[in-house]
Amino acid sequence: MKKTVERPVDLVIRNAAEVVTCIGDGMSDIGVLRDAFIAVNGGQIVEVGAEAEGSELFDLSSGRQIDAAGKVVAPGFVDSHTHLVFNGTRVEEYAAKLTGDERKRLEELGITAGPNRTIELTRHASEEELFEQSKKRMMKMLEYGMTTIESKSGYGLTTQSEIKILEVGRRLGMETPVDVFNTFLGAHGIPDGMTKDEYLRVIIDEMIPEVGKRNLAEFADAWCDDGYFTAEESRQILEAGLKYGMKPKLHADAYSYIGGSDLAAEMNMVSVDHLNYTPEEVMDQLAKSGVTGVLMPALDFAVGHKKPFDARKMLNKGMTIALATDLCPACYTESMQFVINLACRLYKFSVEEAIKAATYGGACALGLDDRGVISEGKIADLQIWGIPSYVHIAYELGTNIVETVLKDGEIVIDHSKLAGERTAIHQF
Repeated sequence: MKKTVERPVDLVIRNAAEVVTCIGDGMSDIGVLRDAFIAVNGGQIVEVGAEAEGSELFDLSSGRQIDAAGKVVAPGFVDSHTHLVFNGTRVEEYAAKLTGDERKRLEELGITAGPNRTIELTRHASEEELFEQSKKRMMKMLEYGMTTIESKSGYGLTTQSEIKILEVGRRLGMETPVDVFNTFLGAHGIPDGMTKDEYLRVIIDEMIPEVGKRNLAEFADAWCDDGYFTAEESRQILEAGLKYGMKPKLHADAYSYIGGSDLAAEMNMVSVDHLNYTPEEVMDQLAKSGVTGVLMPALDFAVGHKKPFDARKMLNKGMTIALATDLCPACYTESMQFVINLACRLYKFSVEEAIKAATYGGACALGLDDRGVISEGKIADLQIWGIPSYVHIAYELGTNIVETVLKDGEIVIDHSKLAGERTAIHQF
C-alpha cells in the first residue's frame, strides 16, 4: 500500500539522471542526486529525492509530469551583475579594437567610442525603445536558463535618464517571466560638463531621493576606481542609498586598488564586483565578512583585461563567489553557459564551483535565500539540461544545453521536441 503525502503536488519532474541541488559545504559541493525526482506545488519545491522513494511518497500518476530520464535538472541561473537596459551597441568599436587600430578606424567612421556613446544613445531613446531592446536580450537569456536578473542603471547620468532606465527594468520584471532586481548606478561615471563634486551632489541630493521615493531600486552601486569615485565618495553614495532602503553593492578593484574592496568588507555589502586588483589580505577580509565576490570572465575576455582576476585564490580563501555575465555594450553575452565555459577553462574553476557560482552564488550576491538551490520550500525556478551529466556544461563550447526552463513551477521555455536528436548524439 502506497504511503502518500498530505501536501498537494501539481507537478513532478521524474527520473532525472542527475539533480544538481547546489546544496553543500563550500563552493565545490553541489549535492548531486541521481535517478531523482522533484515535486512542486504552487510554484514551490515540496520534495526532492530518489525516484524509488518518490514512488512511495506521491501518487505520481496524478498532476503534470515531466520525464527527465537521461537529463540533468539544475536551479535556474541567477545573474547578479548586468547592465541590461541600454540603447544600441558598440559593435563598430569592438570590431576595430580587434586589430589594434581602433582610433583611426573610428575616426574614419565618425563614431564616438566608449561609454559616452552608449550614454548618448540611451538618453535619446524612448522608454518603449529601451523596453523592446532590453526585453529581446532578456528573453534570450531566459532561453539559456536565466530565471533571475539584476539590472543596473548607469547609462543615463542624468536624473531623468536614470529614472527611465530603472522604470524599464521594473517593467521587464512585471511583463516577462523573469524576476528583475534593479540597482541604481548613477555613480557609473561623470557626465560631460560637470565636475565630480558637482555630480556627486546630484547623485546624493537629487537622484537617490527620487529613486527612493519611486521605490525603483533594491540596491545602490558605485564604481570605485581610479578616474571614477574614491572609497570615501562611494561610502557617501551608498550610505545615502541605505537611507532609502537600497542595499549596498560596489564595482571595485577593476583597474586599480584604491580601497573599494576594503569598504565592501567594512560595510558588509551584499556584493563587491570585478576584483581584478584585490590584495590577498582583503580577500581574507571579504571571506570573513561574508561579502559575495562577483566575477565576470566574459568581461575580462571581451576587453582583453591586462590583469584578469585571480578566482582560484578567492575560492581557496573560502569566499562565496558569484559568476555573472556583465551583459553590457562592452561585453555582449546573453549566455551564462558561455561564462561557465570561460570560468572553467581560463580561471581554474572546477565544473562544480562554476555551476554553484552561477546559481547559489548569484542568489547570495542579491541577498536572496529563496532560490539558487533545489530544496524544499524554495522557488521552483528550474532548468532541464539535455545532457547525461552536468560536467557537459563546461565541455560543450558555444552550445545551448537547456531544453526546458521552469519559472515558479511553470514551463516558460520548452525545446523538448528537439531533445531526441541531442540525446542520440550523446548516446553515439
